[in-house]
Amino acid sequence: MRPLRLPWHQRLLLAVTLGALTGFSCHFRLFWQPDESIYDNLVGQWDYPADPRLAIVAIDDRSLQQLGQWPWPRSTHAQLIDRLQDAGVRRIALDLMFPEPDRKDSRQDAQLAAAIARSGNVILPVLASAGSDEAVPEELLPVPQIASVAAALAHTDIEIDGDGVARGIYLKAGMDSPHWPALGVALAGSPPPLPGLRGPANGEASPYQWRRDNYVRVHYAGPPGSFPQVSYIDVLEGRVPASLLHDRLVIVGMTASGMAPRLLTPTSREAWMSGSEYQANVASMLLTDRAIVPLSPLQQMLASVALVLLTTLAVTAPTSRRWLIACLLLPLPLLSSLVLLRGFHVWYAPVCALSAGLVLLLAWGLWQARYWRRQANHDPLTGLANRMRFEGILRLETDAARRSGKPLTLMLIDVDHFKAYNDTHGHHLGDQMLRQVAQAIGDIARRPRDVAARFGGDEFALILPDTPQEGALALVQQLITTVRHMSLPIGKGRTAHTSVTVGIYSVVPGIHDTASALYQAADAALYTAKEAGRDGYHAAMP
Repeated sequence: MRPLRLPWHQRLLLAVTLGALTGFSCHFRLFWQPDESIYDNLVGQWDYPADPRLAIVAIDDRSLQQLGQWPWPRSTHAQLIDRLQDAGVRRIALDLMFPEPDRKDSRQDAQLAAAIARSGNVILPVLASAGSDEAVPEELLPVPQIASVAAALAHTDIEIDGDGVARGIYLKAGMDSPHWPALGVALAGSPPPLPGLRGPANGEASPYQWRRDNYVRVHYAGPPGSFPQVSYIDVLEGRVPASLLHDRLVIVGMTASGMAPRLLTPTSREAWMSGSEYQANVASMLLTDRAIVPLSPLQQMLASVALVLLTTLAVTAPTSRRWLIACLLLPLPLLSSLVLLRGFHVWYAPVCALSAGLVLLLAWGLWQARYWRRQANHDPLTGLANRMRFEGILRLETDAARRSGKPLTLMLIDVDHFKAYNDTHGHHLGDQMLRQVAQAIGDIARRPRDVAARFGGDEFALILPDTPQEGALALVQQLITTVRHMSLPIGKGRTAHTSVTVGIYSVVPGIHDTASALYQAADAALYTAKEAGRDGYHAAMP
């Protein structure tokens, strides 16, 4: 069976339409949830050895039990900083907020500030906060006495996606402009320029707005518990050997149940990760140069549209191997996403292109099936209905005429002396003659229910519902006259003529008038017309 072929302009129109729909879905992120599901599966087990310099000093349940109710005196944190400094810690990220002075004992602030100053390598957090949804956000910094002696200030803004999973982080953020590095960035000591997607320019926007920049996806070293962790109370009381802390990058943060922020990550949906370990993953990712940078929205759109255009043109290509090519191209968005992620640490969301490819294959398959179905019911040479379709329609119309009590006419048509013409002039000119005769027969079948068919060879038929014998005779006379005046090419500018012989049977079917009986009566009328000398017709009486 001949495959369906589309003209190039229809192929181009289909490709452009699907490309436009793909661009629309990319722009509005219609498939962000399936994209994130694919991302989670690709990175969920993609572990790597965490940077060995990182460690967490955890304010855990045991520390709370021994040191008492939170918050602890700031002098306690000062003692911890001194312990860490004595052990030779390289840098300390103290992930604890001190936005207000100690109202009970002003000496507490002085003691903490003095310890931070002695260390000279303590990083303190900054947080964006608003009292209510309508309130203007503000930066919560440590009290000036403490902030002024810190080695650096860093934001602790954790990015949570719409499904509650922490996949990425803005490496810079701040009020009016993104001037604070993330806590993990400051701990790693990463110099500019930082990786990540750049945010829009500030322009004329309000200065009272928290702005973020340099977005990356966090490449987690593994599930929660991938970094060495010691208890706050053990460090404070000297039970941790100094050798375990020497030259370390330490995060001091809350891990106690019910008090620490709990984060879901792609590495684990069953276990929660603390904010301190999240920042440790950010630092480790930067120290090992493993930040995952997503494509920009424009790059994402262009890549998806290009893949869809390529797949569409391949599927509709006029080649017998297009389905093989299409099956190879269909998974290309997913394969591209995997290669870019694992090979280049670039994230491409593939579902828009995958969805367009699946829609294309479904639509093309339905279209091809419809075309094949039509081909199965039509004669490939003339385009008329074939014998199988003729027999089915004749049965249906016979039943319909019996129920309605209206006449049904069947004509059987033979091309006169076709074998001699075919043998004399060749099959190619014989096929041209059959096409011309078929067109003349098809022109008579003007109404929606009229059916013109070719049995094969030089045999044709016409089914004319709601047509009495008088009407059928007028049509057959028109057909015979049309065929007589045809000019059939026989080569070298010469032409020939032909004629047709027709058998007609018109009847209002009764209970015993089956489709087979109608066919036999029309065939008998055709035989009578041939015996009469051809180039004419005979109408059998009911």
